[in-house]
Amino acid sequence: MAAPSSYRPRPGSIPTEPGVYRFRDARGRVIYVGKAKNLRARLSSYFQDVGGLHPRTATMVTTAAGVDWTVVGTEVEALQLEYSWIKEFDPRFNVKYRDDKSYPWLAVTVSDEFPRVMVGRGAKRKGTRYFGPYSHAWAIRETVDTLLRVFPMRSCSNGVFKRSAQVGRPCLLGYIDKCSAPCVGNVSPEEHRAIVDDFCDFVGGQTTAFVRRIEKEMYAASDAMEFERAARLRDDLGALNRALEKQAVVLGDGTDADVVALAEDPLEVAVQIFYVRGGRIRGQRGWVADRVDEGGSDKLVEDFLLQLYAGEEGDAVPREILVPVLPPDLETLEELLTERRGARVRIRVPQRGDKRALQETVAANAAQALALHKTKRASDLTTRNRALEEIQQALTLDEVPLRIECYDVSNLQGTEVVASMVVFEDGLARKGEYRRFVIRGVDGQNDVASMHEVITRRFRRLLDEQASSVPASDLPDGELSGPVLVDPETGKPRKFAYAPGLVVVDGGPPQVAAAQQALLELGITDVPVCGLAKRLEEVWLPDDDDPVILPRSSEGLYLLQRIRDEAHRFAINHHRSRRSKSMVESALDDVPGLGEVRRRTLLKHFGSLKKLREADVEQIAQVPGIGPRTAEAIKGAVDAVPARRGAGSPAGAEAPLRVNTATGEIEED
Repeated sequence: MAAPSSYRPRPGSIPTEPGVYRFRDARGRVIYVGKAKNLRARLSSYFQDVGGLHPRTATMVTTAAGVDWTVVGTEVEALQLEYSWIKEFDPRFNVKYRDDKSYPWLAVTVSDEFPRVMVGRGAKRKGTRYFGPYSHAWAIRETVDTLLRVFPMRSCSNGVFKRSAQVGRPCLLGYIDKCSAPCVGNVSPEEHRAIVDDFCDFVGGQTTAFVRRIEKEMYAASDAMEFERAARLRDDLGALNRALEKQAVVLGDGTDADVVALAEDPLEVAVQIFYVRGGRIRGQRGWVADRVDEGGSDKLVEDFLLQLYAGEEGDAVPREILVPVLPPDLETLEELLTERRGARVRIRVPQRGDKRALQETVAANAAQALALHKTKRASDLTTRNRALEEIQQALTLDEVPLRIECYDVSNLQGTEVVASMVVFEDGLARKGEYRRFVIRGVDGQNDVASMHEVITRRFRRLLDEQASSVPASDLPDGELSGPVLVDPETGKPRKFAYAPGLVVVDGGPPQVAAAQQALLELGITDVPVCGLAKRLEEVWLPDDDDPVILPRSSEGLYLLQRIRDEAHRFAINHHRSRRSKSMVESALDDVPGLGEVRRRTLLKHFGSLKKLREADVEQIAQVPGIGPRTAEAIKGAVDAVPARRGAGSPAGAEAPLRVNTATGEIEED
């Protein structure tokens, strides 16, 4: 790897105008493309001390061996050139929003003399109008088959079309009135083009006019006693209604918009987009991409919009894009997309109403997609083995850490300090062996001292259990064998009578040093310790001045991150539970006649402030030792405590949806 100083441009040689820059590796391959309003200011930020850079940025600048740039006239031109270079060079350090599967499109070859409707996948072609993407090809084919009786346009391949023209007979679809048979001259090119335009307008969301027109024609035919034509129009109207009834109306104002949401962690980002046309969901798409730079959510949104729309034209760019956060160069991006569409494009964050509710629904689907991606990744045995081997090699362990214990401390301004211990064996969570700790020997907000206490308590228990256990191989029945230590009275294995292969603490050098010191004070020298710092995802070892930087794509880093996040979640839940009970106790302090014993009985009976608040006076009075008057006083006290809103999901968030995007049908889980 090259030092950034070896290829740093001379001071003053970098212009201050807007432009686009490229980092190249030793072989000349472009590894990163970026844009800047001020090239000198932006590029100078890459050549500071590597230790002060984000790990992913540090990896990029040390992989690179040179940098060049191109000056442009405006920020819009910079956006366009950045998009072009990303498409051309496919840089490894740029975020790549690529489909996790191949989505089918509904395509109409409008450039042909007799346009054809078809369902296809892959890259878009010029001269073809696309609708979608959709989830299932079979579903959109079924919908197209229904619509062809109303819009009998060509759907056959070029070979079938030419053969029918040669023999002078239409194919089966022409005989059953699902094609107007332009191959044999039943309709002129102009008449067929009108049918195609009506089909595209209907699929594009302009449905009301067609339904009203067919209804009017049906009633007119009935009044003229043309009952066969009226019956056919009735069937056509039923076909249109069947196509429409499965499409959920999500925006009452009939808006055309794309709704984008993200779910992210330090390593990956899941993106979901719902295509809404005429107020109805017409399609859905999703990605899970690797995060390869230090940008926040706003930069991720900008990268996504640039990659998705910068190569599109006309109606493919919607008039409104709803996003979770605004991109940093909002005006420039709106100007670029307005040029691509040929009409005004707005990018905004919905604040209330149906659009806000739909945004939250898309966000819930993005979170579900990211969780499913992680589950699939964690469930693969080969991947877990590779992750454990990578951890062993990176931390220079003597053996693979088959059992990993992770510790995290949680507190609220030094009060209700708790800690968690989670256990992973063979890369999988063992929730039955999780443990919670209440920190009592530490005053105030001192995570380092709290970590020292919890490690001391856990491993003192280890030493005590090892001293009072016997090897399983020494038992007379011989049912258990191996190094597992068991209780001599019950013969059952003791869960904490053997040491983990690795101890992970949530934090940096201070927490790691505290954990190592606690082990040394107990005389334990064969248990390795490391820490995972949350902000930069650095792995710290005791007595090391520099962290271990695992590659961004490392399965070992992914496993450590998942273990750390699980310990954090477990600690937060414990802390919230303790805080809820503390709120109950403080609320009950002033209730006359309620002593310590009856207060504990009350807490044991209901378990939480939420359940106690939901109970009525009669239910509270059923607790042993609680009379009617005391129950009324308790009810008044707990109702005075403000309700705490649930964390982790926004107000009004809906359950994740499964969307049949071929028909627009929404199915709730």
